Amino acid sequence: MLLLLFFLLVYPLLLLLSSTLCLDSTNKHKPWIETEYQGIVMENDNTVLLNPPLFALDKDAPLHYAGEICGFRVHNGPSGSGSVQFEAVVLDRSTGEGLVRSKMPLDCESQREHSFTIQAYDCGEGPDGVNSKKSHKATVHVRVNDVNEFSPVFVDRRYEASVPEGRLFDRIVRVEALDADCSPQYSQICFYDIITPNVPFAIDNDGNIKNTEPLDSKRQRVHTFWVTAFDCGKNRAQADTQVVVTVKPSCKPGWIGWTKRVEYTPGSGSIPLFPSLHLETCEETVWNIQATVELQTGHIGKGCDRDSYSDRSVRRLCGAVRGEVDLLPPPSPAANWTSALPTLPSSDSSLVFSFNGSNHVAMVPDSVVAALSGDHFTLQLWMRRGGANIQPATTQTKGNRKDEETIVCSTVRNDDSFSHYSLSVHGCRLSLFYWPDVSAARPVKFLWKLEQVCDSEWHHLSLSVQFPSVTLYVDGVTFDPALIHDNGAIPNPAPRQRMFIGACWGKSMLSESTIFRQLNDVKYVGGYHGLLSGVTVRPGSVEPHSVVECLYACREGLDFGDLETLGSGMKVHVNPSQSVLVLEGDDIESFNRAVQQVTYRNSLRFATPGVRPLKLTTSLRCFNEESCLSLKQLEGYLVVLQPDAPQISLSGVGPHLARPAPEFEGPRGVPLFPELRIVCSLSHAVNTALKMYYWNFRTLMSDAVAHTLDGCEVQPLGEELNPEREELLVDMDVVRERGLEIINTTAYIAITGAESISVYEDVLRSVRYRLAKGSARFERRFRLSCSEMNGRYTSNELTLEVNFLHSLDNLYHPSHLLASQQQFLHPSHHAGELSGHTLPNPHRDSVVPGAATVIIMVCVGFLVVMVILGVFRIRSIHRRGEGARGGSKEGSGQWDDSALTIIVNPMESYESRMGIAADTEGEGEEEEEVVESPDDGGDDQRIIIKKEGRDGNARRY
Repeated sequence: MLLLLFFLLVYPLLLLLSSTLCLDSTNKHKPWIETEYQGIVMENDNTVLLNPPLFALDKDAPLHYAGEICGFRVHNGPSGSGSVQFEAVVLDRSTGEGLVRSKMPLDCESQREHSFTIQAYDCGEGPDGVNSKKSHKATVHVRVNDVNEFSPVFVDRRYEASVPEGRLFDRIVRVEALDADCSPQYSQICFYDIITPNVPFAIDNDGNIKNTEPLDSKRQRVHTFWVTAFDCGKNRAQADTQVVVTVKPSCKPGWIGWTKRVEYTPGSGSIPLFPSLHLETCEETVWNIQATVELQTGHIGKGCDRDSYSDRSVRRLCGAVRGEVDLLPPPSPAANWTSALPTLPSSDSSLVFSFNGSNHVAMVPDSVVAALSGDHFTLQLWMRRGGANIQPATTQTKGNRKDEETIVCSTVRNDDSFSHYSLSVHGCRLSLFYWPDVSAARPVKFLWKLEQVCDSEWHHLSLSVQFPSVTLYVDGVTFDPALIHDNGAIPNPAPRQRMFIGACWGKSMLSESTIFRQLNDVKYVGGYHGLLSGVTVRPGSVEPHSVVECLYACREGLDFGDLETLGSGMKVHVNPSQSVLVLEGDDIESFNRAVQQVTYRNSLRFATPGVRPLKLTTSLRCFNEESCLSLKQLEGYLVVLQPDAPQISLSGVGPHLARPAPEFEGPRGVPLFPELRIVCSLSHAVNTALKMYYWNFRTLMSDAVAHTLDGCEVQPLGEELNPEREELLVDMDVVRERGLEIINTTAYIAITGAESISVYEDVLRSVRYRLAKGSARFERRFRLSCSEMNGRYTSNELTLEVNFLHSLDNLYHPSHLLASQQQFLHPSHHAGELSGHTLPNPHRDSVVPGAATVIIMVCVGFLVVMVILGVFRIRSIHRRGEGARGGSKEGSGQWDDSALTIIVNPMESYESRMGIAADTEGEGEEEEEVVESPDDGGDDQRIIIKKEGRDGNARRY
């Protein structure tokens, strides 16, 4: 009963209480936090200050557990390191206040910012946290604030600079320090400071050091001081830096190392002109440099040192096609149309003609023009417009200076028609007016615009016409023409051959009735004003390009050492004549190296000695054109020293040539130099110690070189050749085959032309001497000499004496006897023969016996007399005995020995002159005569006469 009453009263109360408790413990809401937080943490602290502060709210509050915050959870952020380095803790569960802190010390220098997410969760429905709820994830950004923990450090421990004296500079050198702190506040260098007192320098906050007063190298050459640095946290540099400033003497911009005189030894090849030259700009910023080196060789021939041969010889050496016609030959009886032209001296032996633009004109004869027909020809010439020492024409005025000037004007016959052409200059233009057929075709003008025409320098022009093709070479370089068809009113030239040099005939000359013989009657137009040389025309095929290049090629000039060493940005240009070299670049160092590579070369073994003026012109371009440097022109000179003179030796020909007279009277005569040898060598000084060792090796003391002779001459000594009785013969086939030229006169034979030594030996060995039959000559002397380099070097003079041996039968010819009588009548004329020398006969047509003939006649007569005297004396001996023999000796002392002054041996004089007899000492000694007789008086007795001549030798008779 009691139990039933308990259940009825207590059980409902328990159910109500249980229901109430279940309603209070239900967790309906999630905690709430901000979506993003910004945090700051110091390097020396681990607490993160968040904005806004970290609070988590729960709407279940104030329920126990369900309304309380039990904790925060940190998740990885974008960097993936937030959950490791940071944590969040709950400071108050009921209010939800939390705190974020780092688990380990943070380093701003390694990572300045961190990002991660955070999430709050409540206590759930009971103490065990069952059914706890989590908030959304909020992003937390944490920035690590820097602490000034590092000091500035200089990049270099020592700074050096050099400045010229006497100037103020905005910046001499810049020092730099760095700070390892991460924040701008502590990592920046706020200022620098010079800690060395009393120095004339100042430094700004950027580290730029300048001088506060002009520096003087004489007072103090080197300045040394110390500099420190501070960051914005006022931390000083750990170590100061040293600054060294060297004061240089006053800087003068220009070339340093210029040598005014440069010497060149012939045979040295190429030598640098400026081995130690460099440009000083005094630290001026230059972005373009141009230097022009000019070698002036205008005084050497026609612009440079070539082979020192004449134009004709150079053409032969270059292999030019033969057959050219010289339009301006040297004046001579055969070429008199150039005799009225004034000439100028030339160091290369070429004849230079001057033209004044008015009355200096050469009219080529019709006989020469007739050989120049055809529309294929090559015209070559050397030209210098204006020229030196040329007086302007009296009728020339300033207004007509630009008129066309004619160099060559010609009308020639081509089969059954006539062609006309004229080469002219006008200003800086060269023109060729060509009319292939004056009666039918229209004329054509070829025009070239050339600076070489108007620069007043020597230039070589080669014009090859193979109509309608025309090729022009100027200084070996090809230039293309601009064709102009001239359709203007041009009067037709008269169909007649004519050619003028230096002008062209006027309109009055176009009629057939005009007289061409008198130059003064001709009206000229377009007179040329300048210098001309080597004007030649060769009809036929055009000249090859290689030949034209060889004709102009200079053997000396400017050159660049090694193009592979040319730095980047450098350019080098050399003109065709190699007299101007231009260097251009933008870097000072590369430019200085390039200037030192400029060389002078001379490939001639026998270079023309003398002085070559040298100039160096420099142009600079700077970023600041107003203050850009200006350098003056440098002038110097190159001295080419005297080369070793070649020795041309003629040998192999004896001083005497004795042959029977009939051999000279043969149709071919007798060769004068059959065994001639020509040797050319260079002699050098040899060490004295080596001379004794190599005395038998003479070839070591000279260098055999390849030589080219340009002329030899055979000249009779004394009187000239008598063309009626004697002549010199030359094998003309050999001369023509070798392309040499020969002039054969009674005074000399001249063989000219550049050829090898062997060729000249063959030609000279073919020279023969011939006498007409019955010519009573007894001796003749000739002299031979050769030369090379246009007569610059000559050989020894080889003298040959020709003796004609006559038979005894010829001696009794009435003419010979008469000559012998004349000899005895005038013995004083032949006194020279006693010493072995023959004097030339001053009378051209007289017939005088030679020394050998006179000696033979005298000897024969003397022997006859001596035989008679001997017989007479023998008989006297038999009659008188010994006493009579003494008397005969006494009588011999009274013998008239005036006739004994004649040399008895007919070959004695010839042998003494050949060098067989002894030297001619004792020439003034008295002559002695000794007559000896054998003791026995038999029939074989003989008389021995010893006569001591002027040469000191005893002669036996």
